[in-house]
Amino acid sequence: MNTTVVFIVFNRPEPARRVLERIRQARPPQLLVVCDGPRAHVPTDAGRVAEVRELIAQGVDWPCEVLTNYADCNQGCRERVISGLNWAFSLVEEAIILEDDCLADPSFFTFCDAMLARYRQDANVMHINGTNFLASRWRPSTSYYFSKYVWVWGWATWRRAWQQYDPTMASWETRLPALEERFDSGGERAFWISTFNQARADWTAADTWDFQWMYTCWTLGGLTVVPSVNLVENLGFGLDATHTTSPQAHLHLTASPLQITSHPRTKARSRLRDHQMFCAYWGETPHWRASLKDYLHVVGHSVLRILARLRR
Repeated sequence: MNTTVVFIVFNRPEPARRVLERIRQARPPQLLVVCDGPRAHVPTDAGRVAEVRELIAQGVDWPCEVLTNYADCNQGCRERVISGLNWAFSLVEEAIILEDDCLADPSFFTFCDAMLARYRQDANVMHINGTNFLASRWRPSTSYYFSKYVWVWGWATWRRAWQQYDPTMASWETRLPALEERFDSGGERAFWISTFNQARADWTAADTWDFQWMYTCWTLGGLTVVPSVNLVENLGFGLDATHTTSPQAHLHLTASPLQITSHPRTKARSRLRDHQMFCAYWGETPHWRASLKDYLHVVGHSVLRILARLRR
C-alpha cells in the first residue's frame, strides 16, 4: 500500500480500536490523525478523548510516519473535519479517509490505492466511494462503475479535488443551474434542495461538512468511483452518534471483499442507476414496475434537458 490514511477520531475508543486494527493490517506508510477536543459540557469527554489519543500513540507498530492534529477545545463535527482535511491535504496530494466508526474491509485500502493512481490525472473524477448502498440490489459486470453519488463512510480523494471544496456553498447562486442539471427525478431534486437549504440556513445547527462536499462535486460535474460491492460498514449508529442516532436498517450494510478484475469501458454515469442509488439511500425498495416507471421518468427528464438546450 502506497497511500496516506487520514484517521478522524473523537471520543469513541472501542470503534476507533476496531478501525485502527484494519488500518494496521493495511500498513500505510503514513497515518495522519485528526481529533477534536473534549466538549466542556460533557464530563466524560476528556477521559474518552484521552483514551482514544493513547490508543493511537500505542497502536501503530508497523513502519509508519504518524502525524497528529489534535484540537485543545471542541470545534464541532463541521469545523474539526474541515480544518483536519485542510491540514491533511496541505501535506499530501492524495489520501484515504476513515472516521472512527467506519470499519473497512481490507480490500477497501487496495481498491482506493489503485483508483487513486489510475485516475490521478483525470480532473473529472473527484471522489472514490467505499460505500455502495445499491450493492445488495444490483451488481455491475465490472469491478466498479461511475456515479454522481458521493458518500463519506470511507472514501478517498486528491488535493486537486479538495482544493475546490466550498464549505459554505458560497457559490450557490452562480452554480444552481449546474446543480439542477445533476438531478434525475423531481423527488430527488426536492429532497436535496431542501437538505442543502436547511444546512445553508444555519451551519451551526447543521454541524455538517459532507453535504458541502457533495454539492461541490455535483456542481463541478465531478464523477465518483463506486465499488461493485459495499466495502465499509458503519459502526456509528446509536445514541452517542452525532447524526446517525436512530437505527436505519437499510443504511447499516456489512462489508464484502473486492478484487479488481475489470474496468468500465467509459466513465459515463447511468442516470437510472443514480436514481436507484437515491432510492436505496432513502430506503425505498421499488417493484420492477416502479423501476420501469423510474426508467421512463429519467429518460423523460433527459429528453427535456436536451430540448431545453436546443432552444437556447
